[in-house]
Amino acid sequence: MTLAVPFSSDSPDTANSLTQRYAALYKEELLGNILPFWLANSQDSVHGGYFTCLNRDGSRYDSDKFMWLQGREVWCFAFMYNHLEPRKEWLEAATRGAGFMEKFGRDKKGHWYFSLTEEGKPLTQAYNIFSDCFAAMAFSSLHKALPGKGYDAIALRTFENILARGDRWKGSYDKTFPGTRPLKSFALPMILSNLSIEMEHLLGKERVDASLPSLVREVMEVFYRPELGLVVEHVSKDGNLSDSFEGRLLNPGHAIEAMWFIMDIGVRMHDKTLIEKSVSILLNTLESGWDKEYGGIFYFLDRLGRPPQQLEWDQKLWWVHAEALVALAKGFAYTGDPRCLRWFRQVHDYTWKHFRDEEYGEWFGYLNRRGEVLLSAKGGKWKGCFHIPRALFQVSKTFEKINFPTPADK
Repeated sequence: MTLAVPFSSDSPDTANSLTQRYAALYKEELLGNILPFWLANSQDSVHGGYFTCLNRDGSRYDSDKFMWLQGREVWCFAFMYNHLEPRKEWLEAATRGAGFMEKFGRDKKGHWYFSLTEEGKPLTQAYNIFSDCFAAMAFSSLHKALPGKGYDAIALRTFENILARGDRWKGSYDKTFPGTRPLKSFALPMILSNLSIEMEHLLGKERVDASLPSLVREVMEVFYRPELGLVVEHVSKDGNLSDSFEGRLLNPGHAIEAMWFIMDIGVRMHDKTLIEKSVSILLNTLESGWDKEYGGIFYFLDRLGRPPQQLEWDQKLWWVHAEALVALAKGFAYTGDPRCLRWFRQVHDYTWKHFRDEEYGEWFGYLNRRGEVLLSAKGGKWKGCFHIPRALFQVSKTFEKINFPTPADK
């Protein structure tokens, strides 16, 4: 149910009380609803790995296994084991997924396939670099829990493969004709800004520190456009805007997720200006991406207001709203900006009302523009055990630490 909290002022004592109640609620949802759902329903006890194509009640409707979702679930259970509680069942779940990935998941060059059969036979070639990104995250996190098992070597080799593929990260599977309209994508510098920090215990602080400034520049000076106040998904190779479907594309969820990555980097670098700029972009993105008629955050938009090529542009997706909750929680914690807390309550109320399934557990993934459930499935090719548990953990931990000075403290 939606947390009902009276909130009539931005006084510190009210904010402290409010955020602590949210912290408790989000932790309870993580431990009592989300993680148990995936533990009970996704694990393949015969072949290893995870099933992600789950009906509303957790039953399986397809057995194909998608490597980027395998990596995400390994990461999730290893991360929770490392950072929340060292529960045996979480570590066992992580190692079950990692064993399947290690045995079946890569081609001869070490690139990770996109999908496999239930038994582990390749279905879709290693065209998608995000399979590699989440494999690196997964094995890096599992190495923290179980050092000496060779997980570090897999993570590091995968990370170097990611860097080697560079801008043409689809390699021979890229459908674009070379040279006609070369574009740079926001997705890779965005994810590397988070992946590098996730892997710092393997990469070393010096290497991570050296890489972050260029990644921040890409996100905040190339893809963020001050003339729009927004982040675009693609720019030309020389860094200019492109008047094309791809060049006009806005993905509010991507921009919002990236802003909490950059906020965390700002904290690491003791850069208050960077944090405040991230919060400003976050708030601008919400203002432009929020559906003022039906509520919720649009999936895609066109920066010039033209028809987007994505027919699903007006859908409301689980991960977009989950990432918005994280970004707003961090924005409030790092700056105390009351707009972040007001937006958090608005996004929270919409998300918990429309996405959360009180009858069968877990959250729906896809709503239509009016907020009605489009697909009742709890997982599939794109939705797995990642955005929701990560968001619940991040919001809970972020709000737990908030303790603004009250008038009595002054």
